[in-house]
Amino acid sequence: MINETGTQKGYVTLVKVEHVSKHFEKLDIFNDLSFEIVAGQTVALLGPSGCGKTTLIRMIADLDENYTGQISRNYQKIGYVFQEPRLIPWKSVYDNLRFVLEDDEKINEALRIMKLDGFQDYRPAKLSGGMRQRVNLARALLDEPDLLLLDEPFTSLDLHTKLSIIEDILEGKKQRTFSMIIVTHDVREALLMADRIILLSNKPTKILEELDVSQVPKDIMDAEFLKKESEILNTIVRRWSEV
Repeated sequence: MINETGTQKGYVTLVKVEHVSKHFEKLDIFNDLSFEIVAGQTVALLGPSGCGKTTLIRMIADLDENYTGQISRNYQKIGYVFQEPRLIPWKSVYDNLRFVLEDDEKINEALRIMKLDGFQDYRPAKLSGGMRQRVNLARALLDEPDLLLLDEPFTSLDLHTKLSIIEDILEGKKQRTFSMIIVTHDVREALLMADRIILLSNKPTKILEELDVSQVPKDIMDAEFLKKESEILNTIVRRWSEV
């Protein structure tokens, strides 16, 4: 059963955002945001460029404390995946991971999950953009986070690479239960990865709608997926024109 905040009764709340607002000088960025994320759930923050999605997940990660309202955090460890991989250029893939955690067994498992076997001795400059982002994701998963934050991680990738990485992330999530928040303005990405989509407005940003998409097939060729994608696009056009 879904309650008014979009979470399922009986599940453990991992993050709770209550009446959060943020202002920068005379600019209103957020306006009274409230939502919850339960353990094991994936939520997509879907909104237009510049609406403050990255700022919001920085606040959830406790990297930005300049806001009013309250954010309750019930996680121990987080992983953070940026738009750009930010790898250490003079270190190999393996050493980039070992820089985060000196545990060879976990490093090898992360390499396997993200299909980086055979690339552990490569330096970042020798890898494609997709492979560098795989290293970025492996690094974020290395310490077995309770919550994985993804800040538009597929922006510069072609569709085939994007779909392949998303498939591997979802497979990794089956093997290690964790929650995810993905920031995106791409409806398809949101549908492929999320159980819930929180549709955000332009600034001052507020929540327009929360959509349960947990039962939508994670297949871009499936008729039900395409129907839901069209419905959400129509909703976006309608709701964004209202504000």
